[in-house]
Amino acid sequence: MSWFLLYSFLPFALYSGAMVFYSLGEVEISRSLPKSEYNAGEPLKVDVTIRRRSSFPLFYLFVEDELNEPLKFSNKKNKAKILLFPGFKKEFSFKYIVEELPRGEHFFHFFKLRTGDPLGLMEIGEKVEAENRIIVYPAFSELIYQPFENHYDQGMTVSRERVQRDSTMAIGVREYQPGDRFSWINWKATAKRNEIMTKEFEQRQSHDVFVVMDCLPDRRFETVVSFTASLIRAVLRKGAQTGLLTNSRERSSFPLRGGEKQMQELFYHLAKIQPYHSSLEKVMEAELFLAQQSISLMLVTSKISKELIDKAAAFGQRKGSVTIFLIKDAKESPDKSEISLKAMANARGVRMVLVHDGQFAAAFSEVNLR
Repeated sequence: MSWFLLYSFLPFALYSGAMVFYSLGEVEISRSLPKSEYNAGEPLKVDVTIRRRSSFPLFYLFVEDELNEPLKFSNKKNKAKILLFPGFKKEFSFKYIVEELPRGEHFFHFFKLRTGDPLGLMEIGEKVEAENRIIVYPAFSELIYQPFENHYDQGMTVSRERVQRDSTMAIGVREYQPGDRFSWINWKATAKRNEIMTKEFEQRQSHDVFVVMDCLPDRRFETVVSFTASLIRAVLRKGAQTGLLTNSRERSSFPLRGGEKQMQELFYHLAKIQPYHSSLEKVMEAELFLAQQSISLMLVTSKISKELIDKAAAFGQRKGSVTIFLIKDAKESPDKSEISLKAMANARGVRMVLVHDGQFAAAFSEVNLR
C-alpha cells in the first residue's frame, strides 16, 4: 500500500517540482478591440489571444484582464476573467464583453495570470503587460436645433442653408441660379431684361451659441453631459458656430468655431470631464469674453439658484439671449422653489427650459420659426 501511495503521488510531486522552473513571463498576450472610439452605452467585445513559447503542460490557467474602476463597475455581470485548461497547447484564446461602456478615456495595462498543480501544492502568478486605449464619448440624442428667436444682426457666421433666407425681405434682384425657388422669380425684371431674374433676399445670420456646462457633482451629472453633447452636435450640424465653457477641476473654455473638427474637440473634452465642486456663477463672472460679443448663451445645469438667474439676466440685458436648461430625471417634477425661480427667470427675460432624461428632443419642440 505504501509503495502504491508513493507511485501515485510521485507524478504530482514531480510536476510540482518542475513548475518551480517554469515562468509565466514567457507567455505573450494580445488584446484585440474592434475600434478605439465608442459612444457611452455601446458594448465592447474583446478578443484575447494567448501564446506560449514552450509546450510545458498546464493543468489550468486563470486569466483576468485588469480593468479600471469604471469598467469594473459596469462589467459586474460579465467579468473579464476565465479559467482555461490549455494542457500542451501553445496558443489559445477567449472572448468577453463589456455590455455598456461608461463615458471616459479607458486604458488597459496588463493581465493577471495564475496557474498551479492539481493538488494545490504549487502555485505561481504573473502580470503580463498588454497596452490598449479606448475613448468613450458621451451618449447623445438626435436633436433638431431651432433658435428660440430670429435675429438678423446676431452672430458672425453667414448661414450656408438656403432655407434661412427671409423671403419677406427682398433687397434687390440678381440672375437666376440653380437651386433658386420658382416663387423667387421677379417677373417684371425678367420681362425687362429678357432673362430670368430672381429676388435677392437679406441673408439671415446664424446664431453663435456659447454653451456653459455646470460640473457640480450630482446624480444627474451624466445626463447633463449627454444633453450638452446633444446640444453642441445639433447646433454645429445646423451650420452655426459653437463654444463651450466647463467649470471642472481645470476650467476649460473653447472659442466659437464650427465644423466637424470643433465637434470632435468638444466631444473629446466631454468624454474626459469629471464633476467638481465649483460655483457656476463665479465662473461666469470671471469670463470677461462673454461680455465682449453678442451671442446666444445657453447654460446647462442640474441646480438652479437666484444668483445664477441674476448673472444670466445681467448678461441678457447687455449682449444677447440667455437660455437655462434645467436637467431632471426621467419622471422627476420640479419642486416649488424651482417653479418660483422659473417664473422669476421668465420675468427677467431669461428663458428656462426643463429637460428630462430621455426626452431631450422636447427642449426645442415648442419653438416656431417665422
